[in-house]
Amino acid sequence: MTVPRAQDGVLRVAMIGYGFMGAAHSVGWRQAPRMFELPGAVEMAVVVGRDAEAVADAAARWGWQESATDWREVIARDDIDIVDIVTPGDSHAEIAIAALEAGKHVLCEKPLANTVAEAEAMADAASRAAARGVRSMVGFTYRRVPAVTFLRDLIAQGAVGRIAQVRAAYRQDWLVDPEMPLAWRLQKEHAGSGALGDIGAHIIDMTQFVTGLSVDAVSGVVDTIVKERPLQGSGSGLSGTAAEGYGEVTVDDVAIFTGRLSTGALVSFEATRFATGRKNDLSIEVSGDKGALRFDLEDLNTLWFYDRTAPEATQGFTRILVTEAQHPYVSAWWPAGHMLGYEHGFSHQVVDLVTAIAEGTDPQPSFEEGLSVQRVLAAVEESSAHESAWVRVGAGVSSPTR
Repeated sequence: MTVPRAQDGVLRVAMIGYGFMGAAHSVGWRQAPRMFELPGAVEMAVVVGRDAEAVADAAARWGWQESATDWREVIARDDIDIVDIVTPGDSHAEIAIAALEAGKHVLCEKPLANTVAEAEAMADAASRAAARGVRSMVGFTYRRVPAVTFLRDLIAQGAVGRIAQVRAAYRQDWLVDPEMPLAWRLQKEHAGSGALGDIGAHIIDMTQFVTGLSVDAVSGVVDTIVKERPLQGSGSGLSGTAAEGYGEVTVDDVAIFTGRLSTGALVSFEATRFATGRKNDLSIEVSGDKGALRFDLEDLNTLWFYDRTAPEATQGFTRILVTEAQHPYVSAWWPAGHMLGYEHGFSHQVVDLVTAIAEGTDPQPSFEEGLSVQRVLAAVEESSAHESAWVRVGAGVSSPTR
């Protein structure tokens, strides 16, 4: 397969899937070319789904030129340059590998796959495709919140010094009600895992991203609090209506685990859908010998910085409003103090992918990075199955090392 060439300098996108993430990705594809000076034009060509009427409605609502129901036919089209995968995890590997082999650039939502074996196959396909100039990227969108990228930059500049400890959590409460219907996210055959893979993947990736360190060993537990739920009649996003009967929940509701970073530093992780009152609380705090940095998604324009090198009398956490033009991504948007929101990260994702394609470089996070997160997820599940024994990532049960 030859290297893909955008027709007339235009990158034409096919999005496979049209649920909650389909709406978010559509905003990104629509807004990025209008707010940023991209190196090339982008066209929202076609959105694909199984229900012809529903996907046609989605195309009209979100600004796609057309809709289709067969992703294989769409991938085979000569006028498609990028395939954006926003389907449940059980179809990621099949679609992504087929798209890469067809010479299409690929953006795939997280987690990369449902199993390590699938993720390995995807990373291998991405490596082969990269040799032909075909690019691939995983949608860990929270990396592209300006405050998170800036946090990463400050750590790289030595703001916190030697990292001693990290605390990372992603807390939601949308499953506290035991009558919440049995959506696909609660079925292992579709989702792979529950809170662990869906939101735990984000805090694993964010920890590795901002610190530049890998999670090398874990010890933890996963649990399913509500083991049976009403069958789902209809659903949208994280809500739905119940049908007759009940079904088994086959994924976890909560995952709590400790990790050992590659330097020996410890990190605590919590991923839960049972944190009553927490709607979308993703937080990370990195503590070092020179200072500390903290971010919370529910206050996503803000970063908190503690400088231990300052005079003792004035030491304390300082609030940084990450809305200045010199902050990552911000210059394309609004004047200082005019806040960004959840959707902006998806525009930044498009900017980075399109720029990498134009420059002939590999975008980040790569499928290999997605595979690294998948291996941590698998290690947590193995640890939980062995009474929270320490598990080396990619190697099995062991004792942790410093």
